[in-house]
Amino acid sequence: MPEQMWRNHDLKSSYDVVIVGGGAHGLATAYYLATRHGITNVAVLEQKYVGFGASGRNTAILRANYRTAEGIRFYNQSLKLYETLAQALDFNLMFSQQGHFTLGHSTASMAALTTRAEMNKAEGVDSYMVTPPEIKRMIPEIDISSRPRYPILGALYHPPGGIIRHDAVVWGFARGADRQGVHVHQLTQVEDILTEGDRIVGVKTNRGTVGCGAVVSATAGWSSEICRLVGIKLPIATHPLQAFVTQGLKPWLHHVVVSSTLHIYLSQSDRGELVCGGAVDSFPQYSLRSTLDVLESYAMHVLELFPMLHNIKVQRQWAGMCDMTPDYAPILSPIDAYQNFYITCGWGTWGFKAAPASGYNMAELVATGSVPATIAPFSYDRFLKNQLLGEKAAASVGS
Repeated sequence: MPEQMWRNHDLKSSYDVVIVGGGAHGLATAYYLATRHGITNVAVLEQKYVGFGASGRNTAILRANYRTAEGIRFYNQSLKLYETLAQALDFNLMFSQQGHFTLGHSTASMAALTTRAEMNKAEGVDSYMVTPPEIKRMIPEIDISSRPRYPILGALYHPPGGIIRHDAVVWGFARGADRQGVHVHQLTQVEDILTEGDRIVGVKTNRGTVGCGAVVSATAGWSSEICRLVGIKLPIATHPLQAFVTQGLKPWLHHVVVSSTLHIYLSQSDRGELVCGGAVDSFPQYSLRSTLDVLESYAMHVLELFPMLHNIKVQRQWAGMCDMTPDYAPILSPIDAYQNFYITCGWGTWGFKAAPASGYNMAELVATGSVPATIAPFSYDRFLKNQLLGEKAAASVGS
């Protein structure tokens, strides 16, 4: 019989750490708790199956070319972890560092991209500006003429950026955590969180109640609902983000292409499909349904960049949930109201690329009780202290 990726377990009466959310962030936290800190009495609770949420509904783009120093350092750490993750997990993640273009279509956007390039260079991240002829040499199919409504004036080029197989990352973390003794519980829905004073003492699920030494919420778009169980109001709003893939094509697009002006990004998968996403839906909701108007908008803007795609068929369309913060930066933090409750949320449209660094730092926070310097700026109380990060400029199409 083939080897199981991870095992099924009965729910124990208690765990040292209970992680709510079986996506890339929750599984990465469990993996690093076990491998770096020797904490293996850990349960990961997933209401559906691993990777059901945002981890399985994203477009799997990795990059570190952010705008703020805090964001650049964090995402660069994550990208570095991704570069060696396949070896660490002993699992092929199909990571392709093919280069990442962020197109500029106006003098204002070119100025903003130039600023980002210099900020990246200052933090040791490989990003620089390129001209339309340079873009054309690397992507011959792109239209750099003056015909489109928004002609391309240049781009921020980030060579280490690329794409990865998102389900492989989730499976790899789940298998890696399981091999260390972590219990991965699928079809286990959290119904309530039990507290005594300033401590969380248990988690009630549809399979029974478990005691716990600490709880980590890693539930992306559902973070508000989990935190509401313990009376915590998060400064986030959940919006759907839609994406689609085309029929398979002979490989021709060997880079990631992003346009924040057109609100689209595009890459080609290892199966030949063109993968396209864009901005979140304008109103908050928890729906995972896709809509025709968004598909029409995406298709129109893709054709502005690549007119040769006019006869290509769309194969499927889907939506995921994005938890958006006011400053477009995440929250990785303990909660003052409880000694043993930790949250990782507010990932918006850029959470998958952060999974290794999120798990790495959250594991250190839980294991040591001290906030790692890398994630200190992403505290929950920064909104009360008016210490916002302002990462919207690098969220690209996330707004």
